[in-house]
Amino acid sequence: MIKRKAAIMALVLATIFIFVSGIASAQESEESAGNKTMVILGCALAIGIAGISSAIGLALAGSSAVAVTAEKPNLFGKLLVLQVLPMTQSVYGLLTAILLMMGAGLLGGEKLLSGPEGALAGMGAVWIGLAVGLTGTSAINQGMVASSSISAVGRNPDVAARGIIFTVMPETIAIFGLLVGILLMTGLGLLGGA
Repeated sequence: MIKRKAAIMALVLATIFIFVSGIASAQESEESAGNKTMVILGCALAIGIAGISSAIGLALAGSSAVAVTAEKPNLFGKLLVLQVLPMTQSVYGLLTAILLMMGAGLLGGEKLLSGPEGALAGMGAVWIGLAVGLTGTSAINQGMVASSSISAVGRNPDVAARGIIFTVMPETIAIFGLLVGILLMTGLGLLGGA
């Protein structure tokens, strides 16, 4: 319950920061810098929310894996696969952040974020980061499923493959978020499209 309250509070603070940043960047004399600030915020949302969610999912699965491994050390390899699955959402957040930075010219290149297109790309980056970050919260649920799968493998090692299948299912939500993020980046011209 405390974790949920902390996650909700983090989302509320992030939302407030988004709107305050939007107002501040609208008043900046250097509009390109304001747009890059929005891209940076989008990157932070993508990796921050997905990373925290992955850490929670990893902790949930890891605590079960430690308990089962203590009694059955020979299951370590099977349990490790199940335990690391919630980490993939943080990889999606990282990939999104890197693509946004590349598209905005923050990692080199001459991409200028000015004019109406730049403002749209800057604000779009915030929403892309938020979408990828929020769909990345599926890592928490994935950690819960992984924890149950780990317990099941402790009782019957033959169910490991089925446990992996069940554990991967919540991740499809994060994959959808990443796909939408990539499509939006392309549409906004951050990935060479539009």
